[in-house]
Amino acid sequence: MRILLVEDEVRLTDALKYLLTKEKIEVDVANDGDSGLLLAKSQIYDVIVLDIMLPGNSGLEILKTIRKEGNTTPVLLLTAKDTVEDKVKGLNLGADDYLVKPFAVPELVARIRSLGRRFNGKYNYSDNLVFGNIEYIKDSYVLKIDNKKVSLSAKEGMLLEMMIRRPEQVFTKEQIINRIWGYESDVTENNVEVIVHHLRKKLKKGSNVEIKTIRNVGYKLTER
Repeated sequence: MRILLVEDEVRLTDALKYLLTKEKIEVDVANDGDSGLLLAKSQIYDVIVLDIMLPGNSGLEILKTIRKEGNTTPVLLLTAKDTVEDKVKGLNLGADDYLVKPFAVPELVARIRSLGRRFNGKYNYSDNLVFGNIEYIKDSYVLKIDNKKVSLSAKEGMLLEMMIRRPEQVFTKEQIINRIWGYESDVTENNVEVIVHHLRKKLKKGSNVEIKTIRNVGYKLTER
């Protein structure tokens, strides 16, 4: 699991990153709202943890912006405020959960894991991901279309997993490169186009799911 933690208390983020990493949760950290928004928009995360009170863009402003742009990543709000109004405002803007400081780290971990199992508005407790009439078995890189098995390459599997967890969300080529190959990779957008092409061919073998090109933006997984 990979999360984004946006919190301006550096000592707190350092401690949380250490503890979450021990729980096998990869953590990117931003200590202000502007860099937090940049990461939230340019990278792909399983969960975003947002403090409400931040220098620059506030947590609520970040949340409002990414939801407006169609980013459906589960968001957990952190705040020292314990008022009904703050909770309602955050939830109305699209937050998925809410945790008031100070909190116990095990509770934070549990809430992150719970949100990370959610995709397409549902909870997924297994290692298999389902959308339309397809099922993706992560451990073996196998795509099942109406119970017919199709083998995927590791990169095809990573792309499908990323998309099937966020159906209808548009992913840019830059986001795909950063998620699959990493920040410092020298691969080009052509590599993304090749992977998309091969995965599309495999999805066409009887599925009701397709990778749609959004012109000048990127790709999204949708039902036909």
